[in-house]
Amino acid sequence: MGNYEQVKMLDFPQRGDDRGHLVVVEGMQDIPFDIKRVFYIFGSDKDVIRGQHANKKTEFVLINVAGTSKVKIKDGKGNEKVFCLDKPHTGIYIPTMVWKDMYDFSKDSVLLVLASEHYDPKEYIRNYAEFVKKIEEREMR
Repeated sequence: MGNYEQVKMLDFPQRGDDRGHLVVVEGMQDIPFDIKRVFYIFGSDKDVIRGQHANKKTEFVLINVAGTSKVKIKDGKGNEKVFCLDKPHTGIYIPTMVWKDMYDFSKDSVLLVLASEHYDPKEYIRNYAEFVKKIEEREMR
């Protein structure tokens, strides 16, 4: 199974009581990696496209903790899927070597990103043609 086929929606358990909801996300339990980096995206206009890259080493889980956004993933072979993140207790798991675009942000969107690696600009592929070439090279091995 290729990395593209491993992309999946995750549903995190909701806890809480009459005071409100609580969602806990733990590395190697609720998501398939240890969390080394956390960041969030907010204040993006509806027409902005974020991401636009693939990663050689880093896996991600994206969770819209407020508002909504969409995530389009591509495998470099012509296949793509769109996921809507619209619940604070769901997320999308994205393994390595999957192209990702985040877009269609609501005004109140806060997109939380959990990453398996510390930031390293050298492991990012930011050109789609280069990504396609790397995918083709991997399949020839």
